[in-house]
Amino acid sequence: MHIGPLLGSGRTADVFALDDTWVLRRYRHGTDATTELAVISYLAASGFAVPRIGPPAGEALPTDLVMQRLNGPTMSEALVAGTLTGAEGADLLARLLRELHAIPPRISQEPTDRILHLDLHPENVMLTARGAVVTDWHTAAEGPPALDRAMSSLILAQVALAPGPFSGELVHGLLADLVVCLDVDGGVPAEALALATARRAADPGLTARETAVLDDAAALVANLAR
Repeated sequence: MHIGPLLGSGRTADVFALDDTWVLRRYRHGTDATTELAVISYLAASGFAVPRIGPPAGEALPTDLVMQRLNGPTMSEALVAGTLTGAEGADLLARLLRELHAIPPRISQEPTDRILHLDLHPENVMLTARGAVVTDWHTAAEGPPALDRAMSSLILAQVALAPGPFSGELVHGLLADLVVCLDVDGGVPAEALALATARRAADPGLTARETAVLDDAAALVANLAR
Protein backbone atom coordinates (compact mmCIF):
# COMPACT_ATOMS: atom_id res chain seq x y z
CA MET A 1 0.00 0.00 0.00
CA HIS A 2 1.54 3.32 -1.10
CA ILE A 3 2.05 5.93 1.64
CA GLY A 4 0.60 9.21 0.43
CA PRO A 5 0.86 12.83 1.55
CA LEU A 6 1.02 14.04 5.13
CA LEU A 7 -2.47 14.90 6.38
CA GLY A 8 -1.56 16.23 9.79
CA SER A 9 0.86 16.12 12.70
CA GLY A 10 0.24 15.96 16.42
CA ARG A 11 2.53 16.05 19.42
CA THR A 12 3.63 12.45 19.06
CA ALA A 13 2.63 11.19 15.60
CA ASP A 14 2.15 12.05 11.93
CA VAL A 15 -0.83 10.95 9.84
CA PHE A 16 -0.42 10.08 6.15
CA ALA A 17 -3.03 9.31 3.51
CA LEU A 18 -3.04 5.81 2.11
CA ASP A 19 -6.20 6.00 0.00
CA ASP A 20 -9.80 7.18 0.38
CA THR A 21 -10.47 4.57 3.08
CA TRP A 22 -7.32 4.33 5.20
CA VAL A 23 -4.67 6.52 6.82
CA LEU A 24 -1.34 5.63 8.38
CA ARG A 25 -0.64 6.97 11.86
CA ARG A 26 3.12 6.77 12.46
CA TYR A 27 4.56 7.57 15.86
CA ARG A 28 7.78 9.47 16.21
CA HIS A 29 10.57 8.71 18.71
CA GLY A 30 10.05 4.94 18.41
CA THR A 31 6.75 4.83 20.29
CA ASP A 32 5.31 1.32 20.04
CA ALA A 33 1.68 1.21 18.89
CA THR A 34 1.11 -2.48 19.71
CA THR A 35 -0.81 -1.85 22.94
CA GLU A 36 -2.87 0.90 21.35
CA LEU A 37 -3.84 -1.48 18.55
CA ALA A 38 -5.01 -4.05 21.13
CA VAL A 39 -7.04 -1.44 23.02
CA ILE A 40 -8.75 -0.11 19.88
CA SER A 41 -9.54 -3.64 18.69
CA TYR A 42 -11.02 -4.52 22.09
CA LEU A 43 -13.14 -1.37 22.20
CA ALA A 44 -14.37 -1.89 18.65
CA ALA A 45 -15.46 -5.43 19.55
CA SER A 46 -17.24 -3.97 22.59
CA GLY A 47 -19.22 -1.55 20.41
CA PHE A 48 -17.44 1.67 21.34
CA ALA A 49 -17.01 4.32 18.63
CA VAL A 50 -13.36 4.04 17.55
CA PRO A 51 -11.77 4.11 14.07
CA ARG A 52 -11.63 0.76 12.30
CA ILE A 53 -8.20 -0.87 12.10
CA GLY A 54 -6.95 -1.54 8.59
CA PRO A 55 -4.37 -3.85 6.96
CA PRO A 56 -0.66 -3.13 7.48
CA ALA A 57 0.89 -0.68 5.01
CA GLY A 58 3.81 -2.48 3.37
CA GLU A 59 6.53 -3.30 5.86
CA ALA A 60 4.64 -2.98 9.14
CA LEU A 61 6.58 -1.10 11.82
CA PRO A 62 5.76 -1.24 15.55
CA THR A 63 5.28 2.54 15.38
CA ASP A 64 2.54 2.26 12.73
CA LEU A 65 -1.23 2.03 12.87
CA VAL A 66 -3.40 1.80 9.76
CA MET A 67 -6.78 3.25 10.61
CA GLN A 68 -10.04 4.25 9.03
CA ARG A 69 -9.97 7.62 7.29
CA LEU A 70 -12.61 9.67 9.09
CA ASN A 71 -14.58 12.40 7.37
CA GLY A 72 -16.05 15.28 9.31
CA PRO A 73 -14.96 18.06 11.65
CA THR A 74 -13.37 17.61 15.03
CA MET A 75 -15.53 18.62 17.97
CA SER A 76 -13.22 21.64 18.37
CA GLU A 77 -13.91 22.77 14.81
CA ALA A 78 -17.66 22.34 15.31
CA LEU A 79 -17.57 24.38 18.53
CA VAL A 80 -15.62 27.21 16.89
CA ALA A 81 -17.92 27.17 13.86
CA GLY A 82 -20.98 27.32 16.11
CA THR A 83 -22.51 24.14 14.68
CA LEU A 84 -22.18 22.58 18.14
CA THR A 85 -22.99 24.50 21.31
CA GLY A 86 -20.93 24.29 24.48
CA ALA A 87 -23.78 22.53 26.26
CA GLU A 88 -24.06 19.98 23.45
CA GLY A 89 -20.29 19.45 23.45
CA ALA A 90 -20.21 18.93 27.20
CA ASP A 91 -23.06 16.46 27.02
CA LEU A 92 -21.28 14.54 24.25
CA LEU A 93 -17.97 14.36 26.12
CA ALA A 94 -19.73 13.18 29.28
CA ARG A 95 -21.66 10.57 27.30
CA LEU A 96 -18.53 9.25 25.61
CA LEU A 97 -16.76 8.93 28.95
CA ARG A 98 -19.82 7.20 30.42
CA GLU A 99 -20.04 4.73 27.52
CA LEU A 100 -16.31 4.02 27.67
CA HIS A 101 -16.42 3.38 31.40
CA ALA A 102 -19.30 0.94 31.01
CA ILE A 103 -16.94 -1.48 29.24
CA PRO A 104 -15.09 -3.99 31.47
CA PRO A 105 -11.30 -3.69 31.59
CA ARG A 106 -9.26 -5.63 29.06
CA ILE A 107 -6.50 -6.72 31.46
CA SER A 108 -7.06 -5.49 35.03
CA GLN A 109 -8.52 -7.90 37.57
CA GLU A 110 -9.74 -5.02 39.74
CA PRO A 111 -13.55 -5.10 39.31
CA THR A 112 -13.97 -1.30 39.53
CA ASP A 113 -11.26 -0.53 36.95
CA ARG A 114 -12.18 0.52 33.45
CA ILE A 115 -10.34 1.46 30.27
CA LEU A 116 -9.35 5.13 30.47
CA HIS A 117 -8.61 7.34 27.49
CA LEU A 118 -6.76 9.97 29.58
CA ASP A 119 -6.75 12.50 26.73
CA LEU A 120 -10.42 12.77 25.82
CA HIS A 121 -11.04 16.35 24.71
CA PRO A 122 -12.64 18.03 21.65
CA GLU A 123 -9.58 17.63 19.40
CA ASN A 124 -9.78 13.85 19.80
CA VAL A 125 -13.45 13.52 18.88
CA MET A 126 -14.40 13.40 15.20
CA LEU A 127 -18.00 14.15 14.24
CA THR A 128 -18.69 11.81 11.33
CA ALA A 129 -21.83 10.83 9.46
CA ARG A 130 -22.13 7.77 11.72
CA GLY A 131 -21.72 9.82 14.88
CA ALA A 132 -18.89 10.82 17.19
CA VAL A 133 -15.71 8.73 16.95
CA VAL A 134 -12.94 8.90 19.57
CA THR A 135 -9.37 8.93 18.28
CA ASP A 136 -5.81 8.98 19.66
CA TRP A 137 -5.62 6.13 22.20
CA HIS A 138 -1.87 6.15 22.85
CA THR A 139 -2.37 7.37 26.45
CA ALA A 140 -5.00 4.72 27.25
CA ALA A 141 -4.66 2.84 30.53
CA GLU A 142 -6.86 1.01 33.03
CA GLY A 143 -7.92 2.40 36.37
CA PRO A 144 -10.69 4.30 38.18
CA PRO A 145 -13.11 6.18 35.88
CA ALA A 146 -12.88 9.28 38.09
CA LEU A 147 -9.30 9.77 36.86
CA ASP A 148 -10.51 9.97 33.26
CA ARG A 149 -13.19 12.51 34.18
CA ALA A 150 -10.61 14.56 36.07
CA MET A 151 -8.12 14.42 33.20
CA SER A 152 -10.62 15.62 30.59
CA SER A 153 -11.68 18.46 32.89
CA LEU A 154 -8.09 19.44 33.67
CA ILE A 155 -7.07 19.52 30.01
CA LEU A 156 -9.99 21.83 29.20
CA ALA A 157 -9.07 24.06 32.14
CA GLN A 158 -5.51 24.39 30.85
CA VAL A 159 -6.81 25.41 27.43
CA ALA A 160 -9.21 27.89 29.01
CA LEU A 161 -6.36 29.55 30.93
CA ALA A 162 -3.80 29.43 28.13
CA PRO A 163 -5.92 29.68 24.97
CA GLY A 164 -4.32 29.21 21.58
CA PRO A 165 -6.55 29.01 18.51
CA PHE A 166 -9.63 28.58 20.72
CA SER A 167 -11.37 31.26 22.74
CA GLY A 168 -10.67 30.92 26.45
CA GLU A 169 -14.24 32.03 27.16
CA LEU A 170 -15.64 29.33 24.88
CA VAL A 171 -13.56 26.60 26.53
CA HIS A 172 -14.33 27.86 30.04
CA GLY A 173 -18.04 27.59 29.27
CA LEU A 174 -17.56 24.09 27.86
CA LEU A 175 -15.66 23.08 31.00
CA ALA A 176 -18.32 24.47 33.32
CA ASP A 177 -21.02 22.58 31.43
CA LEU A 178 -18.93 19.40 31.43
CA VAL A 179 -18.40 19.45 35.20
CA VAL A 180 -22.17 19.71 35.66
CA CYS A 181 -22.75 16.78 33.27
CA LEU A 182 -20.15 14.65 35.07
CA ASP A 183 -21.95 15.01 38.41
CA VAL A 184 -24.31 12.24 37.30
CA ASP A 185 -21.37 9.83 37.06
CA GLY A 186 -19.63 10.76 40.29
CA GLY A 187 -18.13 14.11 39.36
CA VAL A 188 -14.47 15.00 39.76
CA PRO A 189 -13.30 13.94 43.25
CA ALA A 190 -10.37 15.82 44.79
CA GLU A 191 -8.15 12.73 44.89
CA ALA A 192 -8.74 12.00 41.21
CA LEU A 193 -7.99 15.63 40.32
CA ALA A 194 -4.74 15.49 42.32
CA LEU A 195 -3.68 12.32 40.50
CA ALA A 196 -4.57 13.83 37.11
CA THR A 197 -2.57 16.96 37.95
CA ALA A 198 0.46 14.87 38.91
CA ARG A 199 0.22 12.90 35.67
CA ARG A 200 -0.01 16.09 33.63
CA ALA A 201 2.96 17.59 35.47
CA ALA A 202 5.05 14.53 34.55
CA ASP A 203 4.04 14.68 30.86
CA PRO A 204 7.12 15.72 28.82
CA GLY A 205 4.84 16.70 25.93
CA LEU A 206 3.35 19.68 27.75
CA THR A 207 4.38 23.11 26.53
CA ALA A 208 5.87 25.67 28.90
CA ARG A 209 2.61 27.60 28.70
CA GLU A 210 0.55 24.55 29.66
CA THR A 211 2.86 23.76 32.55
CA ALA A 212 2.72 27.35 33.80
CA VAL A 213 -1.08 27.27 34.18
CA LEU A 214 -1.38 23.71 35.50
CA ASP A 215 -1.90 24.57 39.17
CA ASP A 216 -4.39 27.31 38.33
CA ALA A 217 -6.19 24.88 36.00
CA ALA A 218 -6.49 22.33 38.82
CA ALA A 219 -7.87 25.05 41.11
CA LEU A 220 -10.40 26.06 38.45
CA VAL A 221 -11.68 22.48 38.11
CA ALA A 222 -11.84 22.11 41.90
CA ASN A 223 -13.89 25.30 42.22
CA LEU A 224 -16.30 24.24 39.48
CA ALA A 225 -16.60 20.74 40.96
CA ARG A 226 -17.79 22.17 44.27
